Amino acid sequence: MEDLKQVAAKAALDYIKPGSSIGLGAGSTIAHLIHYLREEASLLESITTVTSSFNTQQLLQEYGFKVKDIASVSHLDLYFDGCDQFDHQLNALKSGGGIHTREKLLAAMADKFILLGDGSKYVTQLYTTFPIVLEVIPEAVPFVIKQVKKLFSLANPVIRLSNKKDGAVITENGNLLIDIWFSAFPPIDSINHRLKEIPGILETSLFYNMAHAAIIAGKKGVEVIKKDPAYFI
Repeated sequence: MEDLKQVAAKAALDYIKPGSSIGLGAGSTIAHLIHYLREEASLLESITTVTSSFNTQQLLQEYGFKVKDIASVSHLDLYFDGCDQFDHQLNALKSGGGIHTREKLLAAMADKFILLGDGSKYVTQLYTTFPIVLEVIPEAVPFVIKQVKKLFSLANPVIRLSNKKDGAVITENGNLLIDIWFSAFPPIDSINHRLKEIPGILETSLFYNMAHAAIIAGKKGVEVIKKDPAYFI
C-alpha cells in the first residue's frame, strides 16, 4: 500500500527551486521530503535549511544539507510542516510535538507556508480530538491555568507530563506546556488573542490564518488546497 505521506512529500518537490531558503518542521512527512531533497543534487547543494525540530536537524546534518540556526535568519522562501489537522480555511492544530513556538516563528518568516500530509488531516472544521497547547513560563503556570478556566468554561487545562521521565515536559526554551482540552471549541478566530492576553503565555499551537496552501495525498491522488484560489505556489 502506498504511503500517502510519501506521496505528498514528493509532490512538494515541485515547489522548491535551487538556491531557496527552506524552513522545515517535524514529523514523518518532513522526513520523507528530506529524503527526496537529498536525491536532487541541485537542491542538496544549493538550498539553505532551517528547522524547529531536533530530529529534523539531525537528519539534515546527516545528509549534508546546509543548516542554519533559527536565530541567524529573518526570512525564508518556503516553510513546510505537517500538522495534526487543518480546516478548509487552512487553520491548523500542531499540538503533538510541543515545539509550536519555534514552528510558528519559522512559518511567520516564510513567504509561503505550506502544510503537508495525508488526506485524513483535512477536516471541515477543527475537532477537539487534539488539545490547544500553550507554551508557558514556569512561574506563570498556576496563574495561567486559573485564567484559562475563567475564560473558557468548556476548557480543561492540564500540565503536560513526560512519559520518559518523572515530571513535566520542558521545552527547548526552558518553559512548560499546558494542554487545553475543550469539549467544544469557542470561535476559532477568537482563541489566540484571548489566550495571549494572559501574561506568561508565550505561544499557542493553533496556527490561525497562517498557512498559504496545503499539499495532501489521498485515494484520489495529490490535491493542492489554496487559501486564496488566485494564489500560486
